[in-house]
Amino acid sequence: MPELASYPTKAKAKANQLRSLLLEKDVVAVAGAHSALSAKLVQEARFDAVWASGFEISTLRGVPDANILSMAELLEVAHQINEAVAIPVIADCDNGFGNAINVIRAVNEYEKAGIAAICIEDSVFPKRCSFYSGVRREMVTTEEHIGKIRAAKKAQKDPNFLIIARTEALIAGWGLEEALRRATAYAKAGADAILIHSKSDSADEVKTFASSWENPCPLIAVPTTYHTTTLEELRDAGFKVVIFANHAVRASIKAMRETLKTLRKAESASAVENSIASLEEVYALIGLSELRSDEKEFLPQETKRQKAVIVAAGFERNFLPLIHDRPKGMLEINGKTILERQIATLRNCQINDISIVRGYKAEVINLPDVRYYEHPRYDQDYILSSFFQAEKEMDAPLLFLYSDILFEKGVLEKLLGAEGDIRLVIDRSWLEHGPTSQNPNGKPELVVTSQVPPKSHRFISSMELEEKNQVLKVGRDLDLSQSHGEFIGMAFFSKEGCRILREIYHQAEKKYREGPFQDATDFAHASFAGMMQEIIDNGFPITAVEIYKGWIEIDTLEDYYRARKILNP
Repeated sequence: MPELASYPTKAKAKANQLRSLLLEKDVVAVAGAHSALSAKLVQEARFDAVWASGFEISTLRGVPDANILSMAELLEVAHQINEAVAIPVIADCDNGFGNAINVIRAVNEYEKAGIAAICIEDSVFPKRCSFYSGVRREMVTTEEHIGKIRAAKKAQKDPNFLIIARTEALIAGWGLEEALRRATAYAKAGADAILIHSKSDSADEVKTFASSWENPCPLIAVPTTYHTTTLEELRDAGFKVVIFANHAVRASIKAMRETLKTLRKAESASAVENSIASLEEVYALIGLSELRSDEKEFLPQETKRQKAVIVAAGFERNFLPLIHDRPKGMLEINGKTILERQIATLRNCQINDISIVRGYKAEVINLPDVRYYEHPRYDQDYILSSFFQAEKEMDAPLLFLYSDILFEKGVLEKLLGAEGDIRLVIDRSWLEHGPTSQNPNGKPELVVTSQVPPKSHRFISSMELEEKNQVLKVGRDLDLSQSHGEFIGMAFFSKEGCRILREIYHQAEKKYREGPFQDATDFAHASFAGMMQEIIDNGFPITAVEIYKGWIEIDTLEDYYRARKILNP
């Protein structure tokens, strides 16, 4: 827990706020909470303060209210509650978690956490909830509880911090006279308020107590069992604070039970849709709009929510019999599959939002922390159609990958660091060594760029190659002698690039439904490269991100066996 000096203004402000409420209001209305969320609801309902209820917090943890939870556990929740709301928090501290020495520690820690007041009762340690039936009620001596109150007042640093003394004399059946005697002694010891507790189904005994109370120390009532008594009645009886102590958790139990029973019976979420909070209500309560505003103001817009889609749907007959029981992306290379290697490189560049489009032997691709899209026509359509099975992901900066390429981290970093709404990675090394990538027809996907590369890149690193270069043509029917590089199967789309991609795709889908499209016989067999050419033809620029080696494609069995020789486990 941070030191008081870390937030003295906030801590003192809450205590001062509660002091002011006691002076200014006829009656202070308080409601119990067990979490930051329930505290927000208390505040939303316009209560004056929050009661960090030991009963509610214990119930939330699934244990009885019997000093089973430690001070640290209760304090943590009280601190979370206080951080979530602008109104003061009164913490239920049971019997002070032990003797007067434990109370000193409790005051120090709760005050540092910004809590406005704590309440300590005169029951023995370990306590039992006031309302448990069949439990022998034991109380400490008046002198011992006076010692706790005096210790608490001496320990507090902020004079506005309140110490509430609670007596269980009526709960224990010790009578009105004993309750008055104890309460008077506690007030004389320095208590800032007296909580007189009762488990009667009528408010008569607490009202009688209040009418007999001759001390200026304010009184607090908790109308749990005498629930028909109103706030106004208790105010008129002389109570300054009324705590509705445990209704939030009891309401949530009933609502959750009924909702879950209905869900199980109906086996459909629609059965409870009208009886639960909408997602929009949840978003408003937890401050999603503030999060979005902060993201917009402070996060780099191009890198936030970076996604990746890997297209791994196809069946490639030339890899039989290796792929008779798995898709090519799940072939192992020295202990790791191709897809696992791709995902590891993506995550090494902080790209964790990854989707895979599956088709052939889809069930075999079952990697953790990845979303999946299915392409049922994988054996009839081609890559572009597979890619658009994941169109839902095209709402943020997006990385596109063929599922059979392996690449160095530097290649991906260069792509992400380049400029342009749409970017293709182009390898220049084939000018010296021949193309690497082979499509099903035996032709590489070649590229013509706006800048003609030098004749040799033998001694030029990939980071030194020109970035500000545009793709003019891309496809598998280009003249080898006129081409400037090879598309490796990796591309990037900014949010605007995704918009352009979707727009041109759906235009082309309608326009070329019955005829040839770019280098394909029909739109269903369109390649990704063909889609890129269509975008260029519609006047949108595509950046060429140039590299020199640093990748391999597993396009043939020879590629696969070569990769097994050169790649590390």
